[in-house]
Amino acid sequence: MALATAQFWGTGRRKEAVARVRLLPGTGNIVINGRPLEQYFPIKALQVMVQQPLVATETLGKFDVYARVVGGGISGQAGAVRHGIARALVKADATLRPVLKQGGFLTRDPRMKERRKYGLKKARKAPQFSKR
Repeated sequence: MALATAQFWGTGRRKEAVARVRLLPGTGNIVINGRPLEQYFPIKALQVMVQQPLVATETLGKFDVYARVVGGGISGQAGAVRHGIARALVKADATLRPVLKQGGFLTRDPRMKERRKYGLKKARKAPQFSKR
């Protein structure tokens, strides 16, 4: 069976999360790991974050989004899906690139968890200090 419609892939990353996103021309349906957006990300702020590239480019009802995301927590996963959607949108329509670049959706967020240092309890938290 041959694919009748065009599909566009994009890989997004954030913290430890990696998302493989597939865009298909459709009605605006967003499915992440086989579950609807509202069910996978129950927090409204994360739902808005995932939809930001589609809203910025005014393509919210024009594509169906199917994403597989692994690793990290929910915030990192939402950021990874957002990054993947933005990259897939550029593959779908190169004229959207300046809008996505301006919004910062194509830039991989470099902030990572800081490593723990020896002599400290966490990355920067020092053990309790006693003068005497």
